[in-house]
Amino acid sequence: MLRSSVSRLATLRGLASNAARKNLTIGLIPGDGIGKEVIPAGKQILENLNPKYGLSFDFVDLQAGFQTFLDTGKALPDETVKVLKEQCQGALFGAVQSPTTKVEGYSSPIVALRKQLGLYANIRPVKSVSGTNDRPCDMVIVRENTEDLYIKIEKTYTDPVTGTKVAEATKRITETATRKIATIALDIALQRLKQNGKATLTVTHKSNVLSQSDGLFREICKDVYESNKAKYAGIQYNEQIVDSMVYRLFREPECFDVVVAPNLYGDILSDGAAALVGSLGVVPSANVGPEIVIGEPSHGSAPDIAGKGVANPIATIRSTALMLQFLGHPEVAKDIETAVDANIREGAIKTPDLGGNSTTQQVVDDVLSKLV
Repeated sequence: MLRSSVSRLATLRGLASNAARKNLTIGLIPGDGIGKEVIPAGKQILENLNPKYGLSFDFVDLQAGFQTFLDTGKALPDETVKVLKEQCQGALFGAVQSPTTKVEGYSSPIVALRKQLGLYANIRPVKSVSGTNDRPCDMVIVRENTEDLYIKIEKTYTDPVTGTKVAEATKRITETATRKIATIALDIALQRLKQNGKATLTVTHKSNVLSQSDGLFREICKDVYESNKAKYAGIQYNEQIVDSMVYRLFREPECFDVVVAPNLYGDILSDGAAALVGSLGVVPSANVGPEIVIGEPSHGSAPDIAGKGVANPIATIRSTALMLQFLGHPEVAKDIETAVDANIREGAIKTPDLGGNSTTQQVVDDVLSKLV
């Protein structure tokens, strides 16, 4: 999927595969809802890897989420951040049941984690499995992970003229963050060029309306490409206004390879793209920073099925593989991906979101049986 590119990125983090740590401390943060059911699936995969890889894992159970907020008054306890910073090379984060209305004192813990740990890139591969009825697609959506509207600077006030309420939010785009996300996106595209013989980077924005903020994102992405033209010469560079991007994503997904976007657009596009491969329950992501990688399934907390034992663990298992790739263990990740693909291709053991009637554990057991 991303093996060469992430190996290079692991090198930048001092974690190249030929020198990667064999003993890894992994934080387990189930969060809310089905997170408590799918994160154990990722742990089971790690615990049952082939001994030939020589990997061993220490696990640390950590707290975060809305229920943690209700219990302790903090959605992201200081101890969780401290342990992740001081002890962990990787982590798995389940899901958060964030309220849709304002709750005094509450803020999304995963958004806070991304900021506090410098997890500047969210990498979401969306790839169909050959031999299935899914429409062929193979893209990587690279989402800037630390700014845009997600800096969460908001205010509500009363308009002195009309006497009605007004809510405002700050959208922040910086040159520094944009250069980092453009570079990692182009490096992923470069490796896909080497693997596939062609590669395209599509920069998504709304600079026709937001000429300052999205205009800066567009400008800096282009500058990173143009300033390194010799390195990236074989990559086709495209731009797409975000609304037409959504339209084309579903009409002609085969046209897209690597897509880079500001935080909000990347969030929406990557969740929407999951429909191309059947369900959010099969789409992984990795939050990548200089010191730690956090695998995170793309789905939410799904309170309607929480506790029923039927949550799809595939996104978490794939996120576990993606985490290992960025930690410098691409061959291990490949074996996990191959086992998952075999489960999906056979289609015999699948959870209800994919039209089956299997349980979470039955899917995990089937994937484990296919691990070499």
